[in-house]
Amino acid sequence: MGPKTVRLGQPRPRLRMVGVALTLVMATFVVRLLQVQAVDASAYSAKAAVNRWVTEEVVADRGTITDRSGVDLATTVDAFDITADPYLFTYAQTKVRDAPQQAAQLLAPIVGGDANTIARQLATPNSRYQLIAHLQSPQVWNQIKDLKSAFADKAYDHTGADVLAGIFSQPHTKRVYPAGDLAAGVIGFVNAEGQGAGGLESMYNKQLSGSNGQVRYAQSNGRQVPTAGGQQKPAVPGSDIELTLDRDIQWAAQSAITDQVKKSAADRGYVIVQDSRTGQVLAMADAPGFDPGDLAHADTAALGNAAVQDAYEPGSVSKLMSMAAILDTGTATPTTRVTVPGTLPRADRIFHDDVDHGTWYLTLNGVLAKSSNIGTILASGQLGKTQPQANQVLYSYLKKFGIGEPTGVGFPGETPGILAEPQDWNASQQYTIPFGQGLSLNALQATSVYSTIANGGVRVEPSLVRGTTGPDGRFVPAAPPKKTRVVSAQTAKTLSEMLESVVGSEEGTGINARIDGYRVAGKTGTANRVDPKTGRYKGYTSSFLGFAPADDPRVTVSCVIQNPTRGSYFGGSICGPVFQQVMTFALKSLGVPPSGRPAPKLPIDFNPSQPPSASTSPGR
Repeated sequence: MGPKTVRLGQPRPRLRMVGVALTLVMATFVVRLLQVQAVDASAYSAKAAVNRWVTEEVVADRGTITDRSGVDLATTVDAFDITADPYLFTYAQTKVRDAPQQAAQLLAPIVGGDANTIARQLATPNSRYQLIAHLQSPQVWNQIKDLKSAFADKAYDHTGADVLAGIFSQPHTKRVYPAGDLAAGVIGFVNAEGQGAGGLESMYNKQLSGSNGQVRYAQSNGRQVPTAGGQQKPAVPGSDIELTLDRDIQWAAQSAITDQVKKSAADRGYVIVQDSRTGQVLAMADAPGFDPGDLAHADTAALGNAAVQDAYEPGSVSKLMSMAAILDTGTATPTTRVTVPGTLPRADRIFHDDVDHGTWYLTLNGVLAKSSNIGTILASGQLGKTQPQANQVLYSYLKKFGIGEPTGVGFPGETPGILAEPQDWNASQQYTIPFGQGLSLNALQATSVYSTIANGGVRVEPSLVRGTTGPDGRFVPAAPPKKTRVVSAQTAKTLSEMLESVVGSEEGTGINARIDGYRVAGKTGTANRVDPKTGRYKGYTSSFLGFAPADDPRVTVSCVIQNPTRGSYFGGSICGPVFQQVMTFALKSLGVPPSGRPAPKLPIDFNPSQPPSASTSPGR
């Protein structure tokens, strides 16, 4: 059998197969190319634009809050976040085994941080970003930059390692409060995002914030392409807000109430200073307060503005409204005789005055001067032929004075107080409301009542803002306040003279509020206090409200202290001196001249053995 013959395969079929395969591959590429360049071109172009073009938000500068003289109380400054790239602190990059520790020791005293904590951040494995310190001042970043430059020079000269090469900054803005805790309850604060979260910062957040802008630019590998152009929408800065507050008077008020709250071991206290003529609030101080620039260490219970957010029963300072109703309706005059027994049974209670006494023979003026609850009940009972009618008349005057309604300042969280309809007054309330128990109000409402009498019987709606200055630099004054006549000018004048007896008479309860050279009109208050935790009476609300000069009123001051637990709790004893201190400062600060003539001497009591004159009538 012969050898086998080996036949070579035919090359043409294989070449055909290869050719077909190559044709299919080329066809696939052609189809895909047509799809990319023709069919889906716009879609891919849009995706490329998204990646190529970057849009960043430009945050608008927040407006400044100033006092009435333009002194900054809240403003915005440049700030920097100090950041780090831990990768740049590794041995491979620095050739220094303890680079994180060395850098931390340098940074900690500058940023006010803990060196061990910073070292751990700088040594974080597999991390390219760590926030070392938030919102640091430009001075802090300048210090770090100087150190970075020094270490970079040493590394360049091969005389040392650059252990700060991985430290960077991110520019931000920071809200600062140059006066610290001054007027913090009014101004409020901003949150971590820089938005108003309390007080006027919240109330006027939209105006203060302005409008953010945008910048759009082309980038490549994270860098801006300068020749590609771009688009920019400028940010519109926020408006500046000018308050009615006077920084110096605010400081005096805040210092005085802070000292007295501490001395009396009280829960809290507030002082308000108001321009009697315009209704503008010159000071509104709370104690204890807080620093809006350091909320981390603030007492959360002190973050509000208690002067408008606390509702409390005013006590005897409310007697002014009862007297206003009595005088304005012609029910009685300052010299009307009121025989005041030591006790008075009414409804389900027996009423007493603050001091035990036998029968007092007082004029209506004396009832106010000696702050007699019993005398006030008897006098206000004459407002109607029946007790329900008297209740209705008194209620109408309380409403005209603004009780039970917001003051008009629009402050966040303001309480309107509580004043029930007269038909809903219980058996006790119809006798307690005339002397200030059984209704509630806030301190600004109470201050406005006294300013109304000081202003000749016309209530001017209180205000905290004088106006705003927009980005164009134009000042826009606030809308004129609402004005309402509450009592006649003659009634207001008579009430003012009666209030002078409270301070000027040796039998009055407000002798601690006297000011040399000035006639002072005012009223003390010592009310049973409702404990907010239990809803029951516990402790006292002590107060003094008044205005000066009584013959030409310019300034109204109120002092309220909640739950004093050390020393005296009478309003004349602990709030009278605060009033005297703050009012004296305000009068001098505003350049108010002393009184030009002595105060009239209205009678406090009467001799029951002598017949009444034509201007007097017996109380019942």
